[in-house]
Amino acid sequence: MSVRVRKFLSAAGAAMLFSTTVWAVPMHSLFSDHRAMRVNDILTIHIVESAKAGTESDTRTDKTNSAEVNFTGGTGRLGFLPQFGAKNDNRANFKGGGSTSRSGEFKATVSARVIEVLEGGNLVIEGSKVVEVNQEKETIKITGIVRPQDIQKNNIVFSSSIADAQITYSGSGVVNTASRAGIITRMFGWLF
Repeated sequence: MSVRVRKFLSAAGAAMLFSTTVWAVPMHSLFSDHRAMRVNDILTIHIVESAKAGTESDTRTDKTNSAEVNFTGGTGRLGFLPQFGAKNDNRANFKGGGSTSRSGEFKATVSARVIEVLEGGNLVIEGSKVVEVNQEKETIKITGIVRPQDIQKNNIVFSSSIADAQITYSGSGVVNTASRAGIITRMFGWLF
């Protein structure tokens, strides 16, 4: 092989190598943020959720019935009959009330992957995190839709900015098993 052919082949090989390595890897501009925009990009989700709910009810009823019947004594031959009278008072009162309240707070950080880019540019995300310590397993899962403008400069999104967010937190292990009521307790609860 001549030197020219070798140089051509090595130049073609270098061009092919350059095109498959440099251009196949997504390049970010040095002047732009590294925000998730495409499928398989990674986002960091800060889950900061707090919920507080309460209801209160107050019921009062008051019902009064009254009836009165009076007769006077007869006249003439029946004048010896005494006066007849009747009186009836009926009163019913009810006062009832109740209230309930519940509050909870959940904070966590989870990485999520863009699994789809919708027509308008919104990103469908999905992520999970499993932490296991001393045979206690805790799992956090999150899915939802993120608007690109809600992604912060450091590629972070807060859970309050995720549309259709579904956040699941579950655990299993010795503590979870110990905190569950036994079968006999559950049977008595079911019966009574």
